[in-house]
Amino acid sequence: MANQPIKKFRISNWEGVVWDNKKTMNGVEMQYKTATISRSYKKKDEDIWRSEVINNIRLNDIPKMQAILNKLQDFLYFEAREMAKEEEGEEDE
Repeated sequence: MANQPIKKFRISNWEGVVWDNKKTMNGVEMQYKTATISRSYKKKDEDIWRSEVINNIRLNDIPKMQAILNKLQDFLYFEAREMAKEEEGEEDE
């Protein structure tokens, strides 16, 4: 039997899905959960929806992903804006 989604979350064009997985190791059936994150998008010149997927996210991966996303957010909100302001100041000189 294929892995089954047990929960889906959607915000705008982003979706997160939790999957129930089973595998047999050394004759013992094990259950574990993974997650996928996907982003749907449509190209301007096409009328076809596409999807980008990040697969097999494990519980231990989520804090690492959150940390990276927080760093990216901080950089984009603060440092990238400061860099752009500095570059604008250089052009005025």
